[in-house]
Amino acid sequence: MRAVIVYESLFGNTREIADAIGEGVKETHPAAEVECMTVVDALPERIGRTDLLVVGGPTHMRGMTTGMSRRMGLKAEKQEAEKQERPFTPEAGAEGPGVRDWFHDTLPKAHTGTHAAAAFDTRADTRLAGAAAGGIARRLRSHGYELVAEPEGFVIEEIDGPLRAGERDRARAWGAALQVT
Repeated sequence: MRAVIVYESLFGNTREIADAIGEGVKETHPAAEVECMTVVDALPERIGRTDLLVVGGPTHMRGMTTGMSRRMGLKAEKQEAEKQERPFTPEAGAEGPGVRDWFHDTLPKAHTGTHAAAAFDTRADTRLAGAAAGGIARRLRSHGYELVAEPEGFVIEEIDGPLRAGERDRARAWGAALQVT
């Protein structure tokens, strides 16, 4: 089995969740080849044929990020870090394309046959935070993938993290529960 986990991460939280999901997949399928990669690195030739494609990103403005929402989020966090006199450390490649752009520009349609996929996001725990996972799931389906799980959200405490206590373990369990037939 080959599983690829593609993610967008601005401050490392979504990367942590992607890594935990990969650990969970590996727990259930010890012989599996599991690879986590950023959307920047997720070129069609690198993804290749997969048995499971998992895609995730942060939630901005109640949905998937856009180039503008990423720039705004990074700028706001940089200003807040400067105001609090603390380091500003975005994830490498945070200024680059996000999941929305990747679906539009890079992800090819699934090859013939069943292609298992799952969608996740990271989000704040507020009533109006929204969720990116549903949009990611819709785009996976429109590219010919079959969802093997309901889209899942993982909670962060602040815009730049940390993850809420227990979310990494929950992500690992979610990854372990992804069934590929």
